[in-house]
Amino acid sequence: MTPKKALTIAGSDCSGGAGIQADLKTFQERDVYGMSVLTVLVAMKPDTWAHVVVPVSPDMIAEQFATIIPGIGADAAKTGMLPTVEIISLVGRLLAAANIPRLVIDPVMVCKGTSQPLFPENTAAMIKHLLPLAMVVTPNTFEAAQLAAMPELKTRNDLQEAARRIHGHGAANVVIKAARLFPDQAPNLLFDGKSFTWFDHPRLATTWTHGAGCTFSACVTAELAKHDDVPAAVQTAGDFVHAALVESFPLNRHVGPVYHKAMAKLP
Repeated sequence: MTPKKALTIAGSDCSGGAGIQADLKTFQERDVYGMSVLTVLVAMKPDTWAHVVVPVSPDMIAEQFATIIPGIGADAAKTGMLPTVEIISLVGRLLAAANIPRLVIDPVMVCKGTSQPLFPENTAAMIKHLLPLAMVVTPNTFEAAQLAAMPELKTRNDLQEAARRIHGHGAANVVIKAARLFPDQAPNLLFDGKSFTWFDHPRLATTWTHGAGCTFSACVTAELAKHDDVPAAVQTAGDFVHAALVESFPLNRHVGPVYHKAMAKLP
């Protein structure tokens, strides 16, 4: 049987733990054929792990996209790091014209290990060009606060208010990843515009979490490509990331990724 196809439009993490690399590994483990449009190259200084970020030209992004749409077709797609307003706008126009029915927007605003948005002005562009197209948007708590124009999120009530505000920007479903917020739980919150659903996992004692957010959104995308509904896709993605965190490991003294192969046993 021909597998379903999923497209990721994101940045390259040459260390292999996040970005396009994490997305494609996740697609493969979830039995979906993965394709990619590269938006930005990211390298890390080996002594400090400081990030070097070089965007891909808009023309090349458009050429890559045309290879997939209309060249091949996709059952679902996701976005990751889109480093400039120009690229966010371009990707929004391409996705709107392609009319991909199952679109996941992962509104990446920082590289793990940094504390400030890479390009703070991108938030408004995401709200304008991407969120109205999204079947699902998957911010972490920092990204959710930015998109909702709220201060730091601290409670479950804060998360629900942020989800309401983000839904108001046009996304059909909002999933806020709140693993960092609570000492003993790693919840994900789903809001579909009417009701809230909490997906709770126990918090794991590991600092090796590189790529967890990318992996979560990629798994949601893969399950949607296979025509799962949104709650089922979110449940699977949470289980998927939890299993990967159990087997996470250090790459070097700076970073350690989740381990995608650990998730292959999930149904």
